[in-house]
Amino acid sequence: MPVQWSGFSPELLLVIDRDSGEQLRAQLERQIRDAIRTGRLTAGERLPSSRELARGLELSRGLVQECYAQLQAEGYLVARTGSATRVAACANVPAAGAPLAQDRPRLIADFRWGVPDLGSFPLADWLWALREAGRAMPTSAFDYGDPRGSARLREVLAGYLRRVRAAAADPERMVICSGYAQGLALTLDALARHGVRTLAYEDPGAPATTTAAAARAGLSAVPVPVDAHGIDVRALEATDARAVVLTPAHQWPTGVVLAPERRQELIEWAVRRDAVLIEDDYDAEFRYDREPVGAVQGLAADRVVAIGTVSKSLAPALRIGWLLSPPALTAELVRNKQLSDRGSPTLDQLALARLIESGRYDRHLRRMRTTYAARRGALLAALAEHAPGVRVTGLAAGFHAVAHLPGAIGEQALVAAARARGVGLYGMSGCRSTRSTTPTRLLLGFGDVGERAITAGIAAVGDLLASSPQPLP
Repeated sequence: MPVQWSGFSPELLLVIDRDSGEQLRAQLERQIRDAIRTGRLTAGERLPSSRELARGLELSRGLVQECYAQLQAEGYLVARTGSATRVAACANVPAAGAPLAQDRPRLIADFRWGVPDLGSFPLADWLWALREAGRAMPTSAFDYGDPRGSARLREVLAGYLRRVRAAAADPERMVICSGYAQGLALTLDALARHGVRTLAYEDPGAPATTTAAAARAGLSAVPVPVDAHGIDVRALEATDARAVVLTPAHQWPTGVVLAPERRQELIEWAVRRDAVLIEDDYDAEFRYDREPVGAVQGLAADRVVAIGTVSKSLAPALRIGWLLSPPALTAELVRNKQLSDRGSPTLDQLALARLIESGRYDRHLRRMRTTYAARRGALLAALAEHAPGVRVTGLAAGFHAVAHLPGAIGEQALVAAARARGVGLYGMSGCRSTRSTTPTRLLLGFGDVGERAITAGIAAVGDLLASSPQPLP
């Protein structure tokens, strides 16, 4: 879609060389023609008025008008009385060999994981919070400020995390970051400077993200198995890791909760090994039929870096996260953040603080718990009706489920067959360090899928999910 300028005439970068010997009009025509051919100017895009372009290039208006008239005659431009001169609809020629855009098939349901209900983002509340924050924002807040982030947001977040996550949250040891990925990168860089050489991570878990971040920081990464009680601490002990990435409140992707005895074993391991636990507290706000589980950071604040974000509670696009740091790492994390980007956007931080202070954030979370609980119910009902042989786990919290498929159904064939029927399914192989497709497990995300779509999607592929170990069509 072309850029639709309103109000003042849009600018266009053109260079006139008066010493080249080429006529000025010929230069202007050539440059505009090339801009259209190469896609710098797209079909329907508005050009500057002849008066404005002439003034900017120090040319006569008549010369620019003659140039526009010539390009209209050649079919590059169109102009109507009372309207701006624009690039003609058929003027752009695709580059040689460039692939043609293809329409993506419309899916009945797309069970992709890790995405909240984007349509339920509280836009009115967010705009209200932005206005309120901007109205009260002092002039000094427009400066670079503290690389740790807004003192106001850190204070508000610390209170919220103490209240809701039982965290030992100190605003002075909190760093605001741009989401989980940056938080992990800052942490691993700091650990590498403190002599850590090996990072452990849960298996299954997020091997691609974790190993890439570890490699960037110069660390090696080793997988450690997860069972029904969480990460296997004995297996962790057998590695040479001095840091481990964990999702204790709702293990990604199995959904198990780290057992109390495992929490104590982990802390003891960290003390013996002089190690650090990196706690990814990614969707603990959404629980349904279990008691709340506090953050591990609250048990050992000097051994845990806790990373939180609003990517699941509000929306990934906000790119707001935070680090709760042990005292020994705080200075290094602040330094890394300052070198990385000099700090996250202040107005957005103040808006989030206002959203939390006003109670609108809590209200949004209560509403979303109800929404996700209803979708969870729709998913279970649809599976019970159309694929009763499929066992489902990991549903006590969050907005994804793990489907355990019977027999020897192949993951790749199943995903392909479902896609052919207009349903997006995703296997667990991408979460395994070995990328193994067996045993066959599906991750059914229902955060951004409505109840009707969930029911229709499962109905469309129910026979595939519950089929015997026969080749799929």
